[in-house]
Amino acid sequence: MNRNGQRRFLEFFAGGGMARLGLGDDWSCAFANDFDPVKAAAYRANFSDAAEHFHEGDVFALNAGQLPTADLAWASSPCQDFSLAGARAGLVGGRSSAFFGFWSLMRTLSAEGRAPSVIVIENVVGLLTSHGGADFTALCRALHEEGYRFGALEIDAGVFVPQSRPRVFVIATRNPPAAFVGGSAFQTRAVREAVARLPAELQSAWVWWGVPSPPPRNTDLVALLEPDEEAAWSPPDRTEALLALMAPAHRAAVDARLAECERAVGAVFRRMRGGVQRAEVRFDGLAGCLRTPRGGSSRQTLLVIDQGAVRSRLISPREAARLMGLPDSYQLPKSQTAGLQIMGDGVAVPVVRWLAETLLAPLIDSKTASLAAE
Repeated sequence: MNRNGQRRFLEFFAGGGMARLGLGDDWSCAFANDFDPVKAAAYRANFSDAAEHFHEGDVFALNAGQLPTADLAWASSPCQDFSLAGARAGLVGGRSSAFFGFWSLMRTLSAEGRAPSVIVIENVVGLLTSHGGADFTALCRALHEEGYRFGALEIDAGVFVPQSRPRVFVIATRNPPAAFVGGSAFQTRAVREAVARLPAELQSAWVWWGVPSPPPRNTDLVALLEPDEEAAWSPPDRTEALLALMAPAHRAAVDARLAECERAVGAVFRRMRGGVQRAEVRFDGLAGCLRTPRGGSSRQTLLVIDQGAVRSRLISPREAARLMGLPDSYQLPKSQTAGLQIMGDGVAVPVVRWLAETLLAPLIDSKTASLAAE
């Protein structure tokens, strides 16, 4: 910790700074990095101290001498090559291989005796199965070779905000983890199966993090939307074209709500199913997982049924920011595409906050308390 008692952290692939916002005021950002100019501009716009610690550029161009000593390193490395919507290139892919630029820095810090006691690696759930689990094994082996114990949690942001957004959080530590072992709803089947595929030597280094479940979410999609009169609605023919793309079950869900003559709001994605483009709608109060506008899935659409009529529109960047748990004071780029890119690539703020409060801060503080007792 620094002299003010704040825990210090390094944030790699920082994007718009959502991990920093989730960690909160009890943490001090000692270093942050991203190579994307759009995200870098958003970071600078939202953090007045960015000039002191933010470095724009490729992670491979950094050297360990630029990194201050810190308690935690957070890495939300590019996920496109792990995503189920992508080509599944894995750790050898051009973008997800950026992880190795980050890991090279961690290894150097380790050799210098300055490695963070805790590391968090956040990515899509596809990380667990990419290349039949070989990529996850390689990640665990890299952590093990540098003396870390590690475990993973699969947390869907939908537990906290009205957006279905499952992500994997690998938490690794050099601190004694025994006090933090236990059961958790976030130890999902996918996580358990990934562990079962690990060789015995890595299973012996595994930690089953005992993170509690949060209270039930008390907001739904409708609560985060702009007023109808302020929204930019699609022309009627575009809405009809969207409805025409629906498979019978999804169209029946729309027709049922039309017959009820009550207001209903659904989230729609267009996807390829068996070589055919389909529009799929959900009316469960959740948005689908936000993606970048140029990603493998189309930009998310809202379908509003009211008084026997159907209207549609695209989700706005501000609505996307709310679905990521960001306050309305967060400054978005003027470009809608840029705003949606930052949100689609980000980590949900309340998930980070929950992890920080229930695991990361106590884990780091346990080392501080142990040193004080010696």
